[in-house]
Amino acid sequence: MTTLFTGAQVFDGSQWLDRLQIAGPKVTMPGPEAPVSQNVALPGGWLLPGFVDLQVNGGDGVLFNHAPTVQTLTRMAQAHLGLGVTRLLPTLITDTPDVTRAAIDAVAAACRDGVPGIAGLHLEGPHLAQPKAGAHDPTLIRPMAQADLDLLREAVTRLPALMVTVAPETVTPAQIAQLVQAGIVVSLGHSACSYEQAVAAAQAGARCVTHLFNAMSPLGSRSPGLVGAALNSGALNAGLIADFIHVHPETIRAALAAKQGPGQLFLVSDAMAVAGSPAQSFTLNGRCVSRRDGHLTLPDGTLAGADLDLTTALRNLVHGLGLPMAQLAPMLGAVPADLMGLRAGYLRPGDPADMVWLDDSLTLRRVWQGGVEMPVPGFGRQG
Repeated sequence: MTTLFTGAQVFDGSQWLDRLQIAGPKVTMPGPEAPVSQNVALPGGWLLPGFVDLQVNGGDGVLFNHAPTVQTLTRMAQAHLGLGVTRLLPTLITDTPDVTRAAIDAVAAACRDGVPGIAGLHLEGPHLAQPKAGAHDPTLIRPMAQADLDLLREAVTRLPALMVTVAPETVTPAQIAQLVQAGIVVSLGHSACSYEQAVAAAQAGARCVTHLFNAMSPLGSRSPGLVGAALNSGALNAGLIADFIHVHPETIRAALAAKQGPGQLFLVSDAMAVAGSPAQSFTLNGRCVSRRDGHLTLPDGTLAGADLDLTTALRNLVHGLGLPMAQLAPMLGAVPADLMGLRAGYLRPGDPADMVWLDDSLTLRRVWQGGVEMPVPGFGRQG
């Protein structure tokens, strides 16, 4: 069945259109050779590619670290689908080697079984810097050994996409080069590294920075740090948590203005177990994390992930900073998808018909995955 969508501003990942046509699970080219069997007249708003989130720690009340299984991944993907995310990287934060192996096995099985939405794996640690541990368990942080390198190079052969966050002072440029050569996307984060160490990591092939500004050496007058390298190096993309809690709104504005291309900034949720759920707390490595007023915090006040969905992040930047949709729309799909080599983030002929419709107030109203409309339960902060 061919369906024509009109009435909304359509973003295909690179340009704006006034209509979109799909047939079954794919986007098609409008034309007389493809007669339309159904018309969907949307009352304004924005029809965008389904969101791509490269940092998702949990959802629907479960945390990937606590139960690295296909069942957990299925629940996470379903919860985030209701928040507009049609492709995601489940993210395992620093844990033991056994849990890391279990996470790799679970994502490989989920991708083999075709669990909708699971696009690969993000391993955020354990090869980080203890002074910038944040909510990660510092006792589990360690340098990268040959066995770790071998595990990661084997893992990427079983996964459609693999991102690994490392600290440049803990993982050498030679190790980064070996990871990149194997097909792994190396991201820099949880690091107190110097600007020079970060640049050396980028020269070795690192292509990303994890949650820019958070848990990293800051931009200083004499020490540009990892933040300075992320903004100044065109080789590096960077994820950004736009909840206005992790990063001040005007810092975000400055970063967007300062970023040197071709690397770009993109949005991540850094969502935890409470995403898509009314839960008010969860445990992380035996520590209670409380949810209150948009914050997720450990008992000592340390931020532990974000209580954020990407629609809210978008709305923050449009309504809070007055930034244009033309600038922001690629940050939700095309930029992260291109970084990971995913067939996502676009609505061009032949692309998957993964779409979201936001009304004029930027409230998420409808989601399609593979051309099939999915329920939007409304647990995300849509007001």
